[in-house]
Parts: sequence; C-alpha cells; structure tokens
Amino acid sequence: MAVTKIHGIKTTVDKAIEYICNPDKTDQKLYISSFSYSPETAVLDFKYTLDHTHDCRDAHNANKAFHLIQAFSPGEVSYEEAHQIGKELADRLLEGKYSYVLTTHTDKGHVHNHLIFCSADNITFSHYHDCKKNYWKIRNLSDTLCQEHNLSTIMPDGKKGMKYNEWAANKSESSKKAQLRKDINQTIRIFSTYSEFLAFMEAKGYEIKNAEFGENSRKYITFRSPDMSRPVRGSAKSLGKNFTKERIKERIENKRQKAIFPSVHNKLIDTNAPNIAGNIGLQKWANKENLKIVSAEYNKMLTHNLHNFSELEDRIALLHMQQKEVNTSVVSLESQIRHLREMLKYAKQYQKNKIYDDHYKSSKDPDRYFRKYESQIILFAGAEHILQENGIDLKHLNSNKLQEQIADLISRKESLNTQYVSFKQEIKELELIHQNLSKYLKQDAPKIQRSSHNKLPSL
Repeated sequence: MAVTKIHGIKTTVDKAIEYICNPDKTDQKLYISSFSYSPETAVLDFKYTLDHTHDCRDAHNANKAFHLIQAFSPGEVSYEEAHQIGKELADRLLEGKYSYVLTTHTDKGHVHNHLIFCSADNITFSHYHDCKKNYWKIRNLSDTLCQEHNLSTIMPDGKKGMKYNEWAANKSESSKKAQLRKDINQTIRIFSTYSEFLAFMEAKGYEIKNAEFGENSRKYITFRSPDMSRPVRGSAKSLGKNFTKERIKERIENKRQKAIFPSVHNKLIDTNAPNIAGNIGLQKWANKENLKIVSAEYNKMLTHNLHNFSELEDRIALLHMQQKEVNTSVVSLESQIRHLREMLKYAKQYQKNKIYDDHYKSSKDPDRYFRKYESQIILFAGAEHILQENGIDLKHLNSNKLQEQIADLISRKESLNTQYVSFKQEIKELELIHQNLSKYLKQDAPKIQRSSHNKLPSL
C-alpha cells in the first residue's frame, strides 16, 4: 500500500532538492533519477522554464515546484521496486512535460519516494494545477501501480451515511425491513427495467401493491412477504428515501444510462443459489430468463461471424494478442515522445542562450561577463552536452522539426489507443458470451443441447 501527499514550493526549491538528494538518505545517491535536467542544475532549469510562463498570476505567490511524497507500508516493497514505482508514477502523471527529480529514501523504517517537479511544463509553459481532481489522479495512479506490482492498496469507503432509524433496523439480522431493503438493492443491481424489478420481487415471494404510476395511483408502493404481519410502505419514513417507487425506478434508469457495456449485466442467474433453489416460482422464472439471455448471447456471437466455441475462443485469444501488441507499441511511443520532448526543451534552451556563450568566448573580460550571465552560460553548456550525448546535430538543429516529430508520434499513439479500446470492448463482450453459453450448456437445459464438434445449436 502507498500513501501520497503533495504540497507546493514557493521559494526553497534548492533546499528541497538538496534535502531529498541527501546521500545519507538515498544510499549514497544510488536511488536518484531525473527527467529533463540534472539535480545539480535544477534551480536554474526551473527558473528558465518559469521565466517563459504566460499565466496571469502573481509570480511571488506562485509555486515554483511541487513536492510529492509516496510512502509504502513497512516491509512490503524493496528499495529498487519502490524507486521503479516512483519513476512509473512520475512518467504517467507528468507525461514527459514537466522536469522532475525523483529519490527513494532508505533511512527510515518505511520506504518512501520524493518527487519534486517544476510547476510549469516544458511544452506550453503552463502551470500545473494542484486541485482535488489532480490529487485523485495521483492517488488512483499510485493505487493502480501498487496493484500492478502486487502490493496492497487503499480501499476508499464509498458508503454513504444513513439515518438512525435505518441504521438500527439494519443492525438486527432478523429485521424484516432490513431484509426487504437488501432484496430491493440486489434486484435493482440485476435488472435494467422497472417491470423486470417488480416481476423478480414477486417471484421472490413479495406481494406488491400500488406499484403503478399515474393520476389514479396511490402514493406509496407496498411490499409484503409471507412472514410479514402487515405490508411495508416504500416511503422515506418507513424504508428510507432510496426506496420509494419513484426513487427505485430512477435508480434502475440511472444504472442503465451509466452502463458502458450493457451486455455485462446479462449474466446468467444462478439457479442453485439458496434463495432460488428452494422456490419453484423463482426456478421457473430464472430458467425462462436464462433462456432469453442465452438466445440473445448466441445471436450476438453470430453477428461476429462466429459459429462455435472453437471459433469464439480463437477470436478471444487473437484479440488478447493484438491488444498486448498495441499496448507494447503505445509504451514504446510514449518513451519516444518523452525523449523528443526532452530534446526539444534542450534545443530551445541551446538556441536561446547560444548568444551569451558566443559573447562570453569573445569577451575581453570573460570573468566579468560570466559573473553577469552565469545562469545563461551554464544552461547553454548543459543543453549542448545533453544534445551532443544524444547524437543531435547542432549545426542543423531545428526545433520545428522536433515538434513535428512529436505531433506525429502523438497522433500515432491516439490511433493505437482507439484500437486498444475497441479490442477491449470486443474482448469483454465475447468473454461474457463465452461465459454465459458455457455455463448454460452445463446446466440441465432440455431446450438447448450440445451438438457434435462443440458447435452451438440454433435457438
């Protein structure tokens, strides 16, 4: 599990970076990584980027950098893995736009990462917005990475509060109202129409009255199970505001509108479940609903030009392989984009400060000139060194060409992302079809029999 917190730095960027890069805390600087600059020149690099920002804000009140801390549970992760998780978090969060330095501290009882990044990006020179939306993005990215590395994650409690009378009723296992609420909630999760909801509740043994809507209908729906001495009103006072007939219908409709993959809700009903197995009415209803679902699933399979399980499984396997290949390509493109953005930044830095280096070399008093333009000369030298190390031809340096290459890579990445989503949607649909048909054919279903060669019959 990893806990994250972030705060802004207004004036002491140099001290903050010096602190997180302390050799005694980073195993003699073994666990230090950076992007788009070196820790030694971070302050100058940040200043260069911030000088080019065009946001309308008071420069004295603006954050120059942000400090993100990611702390892991004691004994759960090694120093190497924690540092790798920190790099993946920085790259996914900052997308190759912001300069950063990352360190992993090894001097405490728990492993933790420090990430300091410039508050302005290197592409559009716009400020990073430290808001709740971006904080939850950090939190979700951190949790996702912990899951990918088989670490525990923080599970947020999404439950809403309830009134005391609802809580008291739910506290008792024998509460008939509590059981009614439970049955209503479970049924709402299963079905996508109000009429299906009513049919299933009746099949469960509830007598329902006043469920209709209209001028002549009564205000409150009522439910009564065989063990209830009297009907229970679906009112805010009796069951809670989420259990009126208006609210029940609204909850069902909202669930249907929010569903991204509607077919996911068409899962087969488990006829062996305790609440169904002992009820003849529910058994008949469940078998009828399952037959409808299987018929619809088989017809969906035919729309994909698939006629048997072998073809279905081959198609799913192929889609998984294609999805994996696309993901590999996207990761490669993201790496190229980050690299080119870094080169673009240094190219601009090189071109802007070259005039200072030229004057410095031709100056009659180079020491005095250096003292006056120290920042520009150091930035030029650093940019020149990085560009040469990466094989960039300084005589034919062209920032516009680098920008075009980045735009082309981004376009290719977006196209691949569209493909990835398409594969993901089809896999999800086909895997559900396979799951439902396989499960149904294993049941005692006289209307549908297995045919030879594992081929599905027509329905």
